[in-house]
Parts: sequence; C-alpha cells; structure tokens
Amino acid sequence: MHQSAIDNLINGIDAALRTVSGAVGQPDRPSPAQDSQATELTSEQKLKAARLMRINHCGEVCAQALYRGQALTAKNIGAVATLDQAAAEEADHLAWCQTRIKELDSHVSYLNPLWYAASFSIGAVTGLLGDKVNLGFVAATEEEVCKHLDRHLTLLPEEDHKSRQILTQMREDELRHKNNALTAGGANFPAPVKSLMHKVSSLMTKSTYWI
Repeated sequence: MHQSAIDNLINGIDAALRTVSGAVGQPDRPSPAQDSQATELTSEQKLKAARLMRINHCGEVCAQALYRGQALTAKNIGAVATLDQAAAEEADHLAWCQTRIKELDSHVSYLNPLWYAASFSIGAVTGLLGDKVNLGFVAATEEEVCKHLDRHLTLLPEEDHKSRQILTQMREDELRHKNNALTAGGANFPAPVKSLMHKVSSLMTKSTYWI
C-alpha cells in the first residue's frame, strides 16, 4: 500500500521514539543467549560487559537511524528492500543487547537520542547521493561493525557466554548485510572514506562506554 509523506513522517517519528526509549518490543528471532546457562560474574566483570554491550546497543540504535534515513531518500525499490531487511535484523540486535544490559544490571546510553538524530541525518544525506553510494555506505558501515565486534569478542570476560553468543550472531548478520549491499550494487568505498567512518565510530564507542 502506498503511503503518503505524512504517513512516512509519522512512522519515522514513532520508530525513533520507540528506538531511543527502549520500547522496541519482542524481536522476530529469539536471542542467541536464550538457552545459555548464566554464569556468575564478578562485579568488575559485569561492569565491563555491561559497558561493552551498551556500546553495541548504541551501535544498533545508530543502525536503525541510518537505515531509516537511507530508505527515506533512496530511489530504487530494490535498494529500499535491502535496507528494510537489514533494519529488521538490526532491530533484533537492538532487543538482544537491551535485554542483556538489563541482565547485567546496567542501563543503555543516555546519548542514544543524540546519536539517533545524527545517524538519521547522515543516512538521509547518503540516500540522496544515489543508490550505489547508499548501498556502499551500508557495506562500509557493516565492515566497520564487524571489526568492532571482533574487538569486543576479545575484550568480553571469558565467563560471559551470553554476551559472547549475542555478539557472535550479530557479527554473522552484519557480514551478510555487507555482502548483500555489495551484491545489490553498492560501491566499494576507498580507504580514506572508511578511515573517516572509523573515526566517527570511535567517537561513539568512547562516549557511550561511560555515558
């Protein structure tokens, strides 16, 4: 069914409010850690794991905003479908991370609204540059996320099997999103652009680790 600009605006505002408020609902897929037996963590281990998972949760908030911004301005139906599919799986990641953070007796980042707004704006501008750039941005973003998840898998306390299972599944999904975007015609961004994206990502991770 065709939706008007007003419908899209309302849906976008609703999605933004649900994402930053934590009212994401039930994920389509159960958490990979659902059947994992909880292990006892020290207070220091819980704090470290919670901070790392807070970064990953914020990353998923940014992903939702990016994809919604990109889909809003994308011209090609196929590109929009690729973005929507990735966003649906990222919503699962968002819910999984949020649940794990609660289990670790911590909170999501207070900076989520700021990062959502910034990411949505970047996504909308990227979408205006054409579908090749739009999908290429997805691929480059997911490549950076995979590297980031690899780092976190080495930093997590060994005893935190639940968080590790979640991040492992997330990495598998992110790699598939990257490959899907490239297959759909996305550009392979040059190293300087990827370096800039890495610097922006580092700013997010360093701030949300503490706040």
